[in-house]
Amino acid sequence: MKFKFGLLPRIIVAIVLGVLIGSIASENIVRLFATFTSIFGNFLNFIVPLIILGFIAPGIAKLGKGSGKLLGVSTLVAYSSTVLAGVFAFGAAMLILPGFMEGRALTSLDDPEHALAKTFIELEMAPLFGVMSALILAFLLGIGMASTGSKTMISFFDEFQAIIEKTISIIIIPLLPFYIFGIFANMAYGGAVMEILSLFGIVFVMIIILHWLMLLIQYTTAGTLVKKNPFKLLKTMMPAYFTALGTQSSAATIPVTLRQARKTGADERIADFSVPLFATIHLSGSTITLVSCAIGVVLLTGQTPEFGSFFPFILMLGVTMIAAPGVPGGAVMAAIGLLQSMLGFDATMVALMIALYMAQDSFGTAANVTGDGALTNIVDRLTNGRKV
Repeated sequence: MKFKFGLLPRIIVAIVLGVLIGSIASENIVRLFATFTSIFGNFLNFIVPLIILGFIAPGIAKLGKGSGKLLGVSTLVAYSSTVLAGVFAFGAAMLILPGFMEGRALTSLDDPEHALAKTFIELEMAPLFGVMSALILAFLLGIGMASTGSKTMISFFDEFQAIIEKTISIIIIPLLPFYIFGIFANMAYGGAVMEILSLFGIVFVMIIILHWLMLLIQYTTAGTLVKKNPFKLLKTMMPAYFTALGTQSSAATIPVTLRQARKTGADERIADFSVPLFATIHLSGSTITLVSCAIGVVLLTGQTPEFGSFFPFILMLGVTMIAAPGVPGGAVMAAIGLLQSMLGFDATMVALMIALYMAQDSFGTAANVTGDGALTNIVDRLTNGRKV
């Protein structure tokens, strides 16, 4: 059996090597790493609007192919769960993280006093259009394709999405460990790495606990509505949870999720419709992760996260991550534009977000798909098992 060295182990190795090498390497060596991270970061900035356009436009267009009431109820339930997860994560993170981060925050990740190494060259890659322009264009085209049933446009965007997915899976994801390596090497060189590593451990444990608390909320709600034991429902969905841990993809886990959702007693017609839909529009686990990590990074820079800034971010996350690619890290790739435009993240903060997110991506995906079983039962109850 061939051993597969997955993305998570590669990221862990990248962080460890980055810390070790950055602590002992000369300035010119670290500048070399910094140059790569700068170029790669600029490429990310260039492709983010294309990711938004390529995922959201066809995602919205395909939602229009559903069947009336069932589509509306399923979408509303999924979006409500995602937003609730984000608000829940914000409250929990603000309750827990500031105490742990007290005295550890950096005044700025780009502060010269931390002696971060500069790049040898600056290679500018201006995006074709801004993040907000990409969002508006994606909504406009998606709604237009859904309402007109334009087969030509939908076919074009299906192929465009496939190209973007290939770019992510063949270029971005394989190079991410090197990008993260360069960031941590530079941080270690500047003496700022211990604060960051301490944040990793705290946030990781907190996120896993929040995932399970959210699952308990979802299954308690579902169990109450369908008059079934929520713990038995959750136990039935465990094969989907562990499958997602291995695949790191909601889409790849659909067959197992569907099988287990049927075993919970949900109407087969409802499950057949809702489970594939939820795999692309319900991301409560990923939202918990993104919000928690974002708060951690903001605190690390010495700033105070405000609910007034994060709530619009949470609302937009529920839409922006629609049809996030079925590859590891798809959700954070789709969210980069919002992190930059709504929360003011710079390239270094985005890199830390990616590292934090990727370190537990499989757990977020597992929470997403396991929650789909609860939501399927909720939709079954709300629609009385009728596909209308």
